[in-house]
Amino acid sequence: MHKTSKLLVIVLVVVIMGFGIGIYLQDLKHKESTAAAWEANRFNVAKFHKILKYNSMMNTTNWATMKDSISQELDSLVILRFRKEMDSLNALKSQNP
Repeated sequence: MHKTSKLLVIVLVVVIMGFGIGIYLQDLKHKESTAAAWEANRFNVAKFHKILKYNSMMNTTNWATMKDSISQELDSLVILRFRKEMDSLNALKSQNP
């Protein structure tokens, strides 16, 4: 009976260590992917902040000009997103002939 309880304790320690190591490695990968995504989207984030800045400067006299400018900025963001999706789909197609 003593041998069995010792074996169970060892198995329990190994399982808990496995979960701990797995969670740690998952956190490292999450940080890495978050940093990569932030680096890839810094241009889009800058454009978004520019749009917010324009929005705060709007009043009744410059509404039409600002509205056109914001539409152009949003159009370019949509185009960039579409290109990214198309590149992703084309990469998947080239991987799977």
